This record gives sequence, structure tokens and C-alpha cells, in this order.
Amino acid sequence: MIGDQTTTEETRRRIAANIASVRATIAEAARRVGRQPEKITLVAVSKTMPLALVQIAYNEGVTDFGENRVQDALPKIAALHPPGLRWHMIGHVQTNKGQRVAEAFDTVQSVDSLHLAEILNRYAGARTPEETPALARQIATLPGLTVQGLMTIAPLAHSPEEARPTFRGLRLLSEQLRQAVPEIAWQHLSMGMTDDYVIAIEEGATIVRVGRAIFGERVHR
Repeated sequence: MIGDQTTTEETRRRIAANIASVRATIAEAARRVGRQPEKITLVAVSKTMPLALVQIAYNEGVTDFGENRVQDALPKIAALHPPGLRWHMIGHVQTNKGQRVAEAFDTVQSVDSLHLAEILNRYAGARTPEETPALARQIATLPGLTVQGLMTIAPLAHSPEEARPTFRGLRLLSEQLRQAVPEIAWQHLSMGMTDDYVIAIEEGATIVRVGRAIFGERVHR
């Protein structure tokens, strides 16, 4: 029992220190380009991580968590969903799981087709840039959904700097969409992960998805 308590306290301290470090890095990157750090949302990517670690991060002030597998996320969401905590689906959503996703998650970052949007809309109460305006207009007509912005994942690269063109391209696309589809606010750009979130912030990210820098290496299954 004493050993378990010691391990838990060591884990809590490690995660708390990691969160503080990530927040400091976000603040530094934001200020470097004249942005307000409080305008950037940290999503802790908790996929494959046990609920106990999610609870520790929540106790340390993290309110947004990202999952990419419905079957793994649902037990966590059922066990931990206090007021103010938001669960983000950041992985591909199979249409046959649309109802469960719509009912359980607060935000779906990975809507990539009108068909999926219609399924989510029914139970709620990335295409290429050329297709995005038409898709956005169609989704905007669905009363149960609110389009908030765009999300991307940069290609694997040897250097974080190599992700900059991807992030800059998404920001420019968002600016174009503000003109082309003004009925949507386009207030969010979800881009940047552990290896490249600093570059993403410099290019305008309002949401960064950080897992390894908070929880450590993922458990692969």
C-alpha cells in the first residue's frame, strides 16, 4: 500500500510538472508572436492512457481531453465528466459509431464528410481545400451542429519547422473561408502536437493537442 501511494504521488508530481512546462511553453510561443496565451486551448491527448492519469491531469487544471477510439473513450467519459470538462474526438469517426460519438463527446474535431456530419446532427441535438467551402456551407445548415473551425495533422518530419507550411496553409485557408462562408465564425484552428505545437502556435493555432509531453509515452496496443 505504501509503495502504491508513493508511485501515485510520483506520477502526480511528474504530470503536474509536465503540464506546467507545456503551459509555460505555450505562453512563451504565444507572446513571441504577440498573441494572448489564454486564447489557446490545451487539449491533453489521453488516448491509451488510464483514467487515473486523466483524473490527475484534470485535478491539475486541464479541462480538455482528446480521444481517438470510441470504445476506449466511452468508459472514461462515463466515469469522468464533471461540469467544465470537455471531451474531444480527434480520430476518424466511423459512421456506424456516430450516435455514440454525438451523445458522448463535446467536440468532434475530425468531421470529414457531410454524411458523418448528418449522422452526428441526427443524434446531437478532411476533405481537400477546394471542397471545404461547399462542405462547410452544407454542415452549417444542420441545426444540431456548430462549425467552429479547422483541424489538421502535419506530416511526419525530421524537424518541427518542416510542419510550418502545413500550419500556415490551414491558417490561410481559414482566412479564405471567413470571406467565402461568412455565416461561420471560423474561430478555431486545431493544429500542433507534442513535437510541433510551438510552430503551430506561431502560425495561429487556437487549440493544441498534446499527449506525450504531458502523460509520457503512449501504451501501444
